[in-house]
Amino acid sequence: MRLVRADGSSYPSIKFGGSAAPGYASGDAMAEMQRLAAKLPSGFDYAWTGQSLQEKLSGSQAVYLLALSLFCVFLCLAALYESWSIPLAVLLLVPTGVVGAVFAMLLRDLPNDVYFKVGLITVIGLTAKNAILIIEVAKDLVAQGRSVRDAALEACELRFRPIVMTSFAFILGVVPLAVATGASMNSQRAIGTGVLGGMVTATVLAVFATPLFYVLIASAFRGRARAMDAVDAPAILPRQSDVTSNAR
Repeated sequence: MRLVRADGSSYPSIKFGGSAAPGYASGDAMAEMQRLAAKLPSGFDYAWTGQSLQEKLSGSQAVYLLALSLFCVFLCLAALYESWSIPLAVLLLVPTGVVGAVFAMLLRDLPNDVYFKVGLITVIGLTAKNAILIIEVAKDLVAQGRSVRDAALEACELRFRPIVMTSFAFILGVVPLAVATGASMNSQRAIGTGVLGGMVTATVLAVFATPLFYVLIASAFRGRARAMDAVDAPAILPRQSDVTSNAR
């Protein structure tokens, strides 16, 4: 028992700690503590400290940090390729990997903890890598005079084998993490399951979705560029002498 000052007053308090039981994440233990604390009589309150407080704060900021990271990736790709359409087409592929990671996590009833978020960031990077492999080749083919549609299809055909080989090599590499046992198995399973599910869906869907998104985005930006050129083009007016001669 000790005294804690808050809002200019002193209150008696008790500080205690613990850890989650095997098979449960720290988020599950904190949720159970909140459920029990809700049953306290009036006049009692609770507050998180230490690592629990940091976990609560980081959990509420995860969405904003993820959005900020995607925005930074978009700006880096835009500066690298000097184009707004290519980064947009790449980032549109990110949900294909995220959906697979979340589905695998729900299928195995794993918690959405910090280890799963680490795996999710890995999936986002690998999904973008697969999209870049296709879109970069398609961009070069368009520069050589191919149509956007033909360039996207040929790039997908050329990069299909490298994408499948590298992706499935990575998938097989994380299988031991997904089925880990013993000490720290919860963290290993969270990372491995998220990466495994995300890479499976990203690899399968990227082959079909990347050409589609690239054609749609590139065609839309090309149409907009033509419209802007038509608006900015100077009007060609006849000379005064030509008008006079025609009038005669």
